[in-house]
This record gives sequence, structure tokens and C-alpha cells, in this order.
Amino acid sequence: MVDVVLYVHILGATAWIGGSLLLFALGILLKGKEAQAQTYEYLGPLYGYFETFWLVVLLSTGTFLFFNFNLISVLTLDINESTLGYMMSNKLFFVATITLLTIIHMRIALKTHKGERTTVQKIVSRASSMMIFILNLIVLWYAMQLRHILS
Repeated sequence: MVDVVLYVHILGATAWIGGSLLLFALGILLKGKEAQAQTYEYLGPLYGYFETFWLVVLLSTGTFLFFNFNLISVLTLDINESTLGYMMSNKLFFVATITLLTIIHMRIALKTHKGERTTVQKIVSRASSMMIFILNLIVLWYAMQLRHILS
């Protein structure tokens, strides 16, 4: 059972990070505001639901694995003396931050789909999207380090 949950967790991470890489590439490679607007108008909602599904999968399977391996006890360790405690605390912090940024980003996206965004909405939406992208890579790095420590 644990192997299946771990497999689904890794699959979810692949889908989550792969999706953000795709949109990042589209943002760079699509030339012209019209091409970007049309692409995001059609791709945006599909991508949003796809990513929300995988985020829920990641949070669910991650929580299961966290408690299954009794990693909650790791959080009580002094992070200055325990590499595992330090890595786990940081990973959980970044996952919580990604989740919060995703909620903010999705609220703006759903509220303004097929409409004009205010300047503040554009800035917050783009900044949250970029932070999610960067933090995804950081969480992936922490996950690799944790796997190394736990193996």
C-alpha cells in the first residue's frame, strides 16, 4: 500500500512540476500578447483544474506518507542539530507557501477569466505564478535530499 501511495505521490509531483514547466516555456516562447492571450484563455482553465487535482493528490499522499513514516517526530528535533528535521521543516514550509500562492493565483484566475485584470491583479497573478514555479524546484531539491537521508 505504501509503495502505491509513494508512486502516486511521485506521479503527482511529475504532473505538477511538468505542468509548471510547460506554462513557463509557453510564457517565454510565445511571441506577441495576442498569441499569449489566446493560449492562456483556452489552456488556462484546463491547466488550472489539472494542477488543482494534482496539488490535492500531492497534499493527500504527502500527508499519508508523513504520518505513515512517523515523520511528525522529526519536527520536534532541533533544526540546528538535525539535518532531517531541518530539511523536513523547510520542505513543509515551502509546500505550505506553494499551496497559499496557488489559492491566491487561482482566485484571481477564476475571478478574471475572459475579462480584464487590474494592474494589481496582473502583478499578483504573475508574481505568484513565478514564485510557485521557483518554489516547485526548491521543493523538488528538498525531496531529493530527504530521500537521500531516509534511504
